[in-house]
Amino acid sequence: MAAITREPVDVLIVGAGASGAAAAWRLSEAGLDVLCLEQGDWTDHARAASAEPDWEVRRDREWNPYPNHRKLAVDYPINDSDTPILPLMYNGVGGSTLHWGCCFPRLHPSDFRVRTLDGVADDWPLDYFELEPYYELNDRMMGISGIAGDPANPRRAPRPLPPISLGRGAERMAAAFDRLGWHWWPMDVAVNSRPYGDDRGACNYCGPCDLGCPQRARASTDVTYWPAALGNGARLQTSARVVEITLDARGRASGAQWIDTAGNTWHQAARVVILAANGVGTARLLLLSTSRRFPDGLANSSGLVGANLMHHVTGMVTGIFDDDLEAYKGPFAASIFSQEFYETDASRGTVRGLQLMQIRGDGPLGTAIGRYLPQIPWGADHHERLLARLGRTAALTVTTEDLPRPGNRVSLDPGLVDSSGLPCPALHYEIDDNTWALLGYGSERGQEVFSEAGAAEIVTQRLVPGTGFHLLGTAKMGDDPATSVVDRFGQAHDVPNLFVVDGSTFVTCGAVNPTSTIQALALRTAEHIVEGRRALEAAA
Repeated sequence: MAAITREPVDVLIVGAGASGAAAAWRLSEAGLDVLCLEQGDWTDHARAASAEPDWEVRRDREWNPYPNHRKLAVDYPINDSDTPILPLMYNGVGGSTLHWGCCFPRLHPSDFRVRTLDGVADDWPLDYFELEPYYELNDRMMGISGIAGDPANPRRAPRPLPPISLGRGAERMAAAFDRLGWHWWPMDVAVNSRPYGDDRGACNYCGPCDLGCPQRARASTDVTYWPAALGNGARLQTSARVVEITLDARGRASGAQWIDTAGNTWHQAARVVILAANGVGTARLLLLSTSRRFPDGLANSSGLVGANLMHHVTGMVTGIFDDDLEAYKGPFAASIFSQEFYETDASRGTVRGLQLMQIRGDGPLGTAIGRYLPQIPWGADHHERLLARLGRTAALTVTTEDLPRPGNRVSLDPGLVDSSGLPCPALHYEIDDNTWALLGYGSERGQEVFSEAGAAEIVTQRLVPGTGFHLLGTAKMGDDPATSVVDRFGQAHDVPNLFVVDGSTFVTCGAVNPTSTIQALALRTAEHIVEGRRALEAAA
């Protein structure tokens, strides 16, 4: 069936998650005609799973972050037989911000200069301070709770909202960090500690932030950027599976071909195309978009589309305490963190570093079946053992920097297809010796601080497999077209009106959650597109 052609728009965005939403807002604010295609749909937060009594069961079903387990119609399967890290992502307006822990740290200045400082990977083609104004703008748009003054990071403006309550467990752990003389600070979090904006309430500390938020306190982009973007005149087409980025005779992007739920094929013409489909989805779409000009995938003259896949490889140390910490109260991953071991220390025998971040406790079902701890055996003393753990735990994630390697990559698997018959991605990933050493060192430090805090029992997971929630590096940014896919503004070297704004562009990944940086980069790219249009209008 021939594609149904739609009138061209100024900017077409593929993906309505963290970066696509931010770009849509800035571009539409400047008066550009913006349309976003999103494979998933809207989430009704008034009927969020977190408000239902079976929330822990639903977390393991339709709200599971692992698409191969979730198997919703809007998902595509992923061949992950060649990786120890399970890929986690979500299709829908808001993307994976519908599932995230809302942690909002920034990369350090050193993260942009690892080749210069440590002789590994590559330097970014920009630095922290060039990105800083976009970090600040993004903090205001998302509504970040926290407190300025962290000595481990550059100075920043006062946070839009005061910090979230630390909780009993974090207070216990902070005191232990103090006694050891280690850095700690309240995490900047994308959760409202007070009402923010016109219709977003304050956090009520219910706990399961990864299942939607009836208070709209949690800053998924469907409640932050998208209402503002739509108010500016941007448009959002849901249930749209993009199958190809199309080219004109000059080799410029002409738009995208997509399929609706009825099986109709459409072509949306556009003057500029932006990809915001995450580090797996964007690589997949570029590799699917082959042509005579680009037989190995769109914008892939370097051969690096899909290469250099980075995760934040994560371990976990959990302490069980004798007294009730009320650990189930509050945003599960928004507490305190330590960057005492963030920078390279030659005495450790590794390069780069790690972050320790506190995770609050689990609910009753998660505690019983062992999300953070081994499963409690069924039997006569099951409930007694459950009560000895429920609300009495604290955990520290050991988040390591994962250095890019070309062999860690996303490819297409022609033997695995989605419901539209399109080849699905395959992940090829191996943990290197440096990362294993960082995991081991971080686990030892976690055990040390839990011992100092008085934990009655300490359980260590050197590697947590289900932590592939940061998908980075597969369309690398750089100045040289031979060694990168996009330039310093996310503009494809091979296709001048094609941009990438998601985590694919990361040169290195640091040891912190990337969403704040992803969105800051998206705002910067959008500003670049706006300024380019203004320059053309001035010259006309």
